Amino acid sequence: MDNTALAERIEPQVAPASETAAIIQMIERAASNPQVDIDKFERLLALRERIDRQAAIAAFNVAVSDAKGEFGPIVKDKEVDFTSQKGRTHYFYEGFDTVAKAVDPVLKRHGLSYRFRAEQNSQRLRVTCILSRGNYCEETTLEAPEDHSGNKNAIQAIGSSATYLQRMTLKLALGIAASKDDDGKGSSGGEPTVSEDQIGELVALIDSVGADKGRFLKFMGVETLAALPASKYDAAVKALNERGRK
Repeated sequence: MDNTALAERIEPQVAPASETAAIIQMIERAASNPQVDIDKFERLLALRERIDRQAAIAAFNVAVSDAKGEFGPIVKDKEVDFTSQKGRTHYFYEGFDTVAKAVDPVLKRHGLSYRFRAEQNSQRLRVTCILSRGNYCEETTLEAPEDHSGNKNAIQAIGSSATYLQRMTLKLALGIAASKDDDGKGSSGGEPTVSEDQIGELVALIDSVGADKGRFLKFMGVETLAALPASKYDAAVKALNERGRK
């Protein structure tokens, strides 16, 4: 996306109300005139569509901004703790129901809604969150492998990845984050550990560079990604990127 398109997406240039009303009146008069030139009329209709789109984008951005100011805290109120052949996994997270409970009433007040589209291919799941207001929408897409951790069966693996991606894409679309209910202190002796978003990024990076997760954890000196100190996150990303360049 070039800078011009990006600027239009963030701050669309909407014509003043008086100017917009005058243009709309001109189009309406042209529509009722059987002698109007068809080419000119089509250009007027295209102009009307651009005006309507710009107004819809502006209204969408205002609604999202106002809604973000009203969201209450989203707490990581669920806990995962299990031991497998790969070691112990322990972390906190907020469920999709927790996120929805916090944002749904606010979004409704501002005329916003969301839905999801999912695609599956080669044991990977792609989920798109579609955030809408009126006839304008924006899409946020993430993908991840099926989650077979914790001895999940095939259906559970798909469901786990689906709810994770739904939660993550909705949070990204709204620009919100969750806070740990233990103030960010994990199993690393009280030192703040990586966030769930960072864990997700590390998992995706491990998968994309074909790294061995067990060896990577041993290299970082932790048993699970959830136990990785936040201070070591940048070093972990650097190590994985270097692995990908080999």
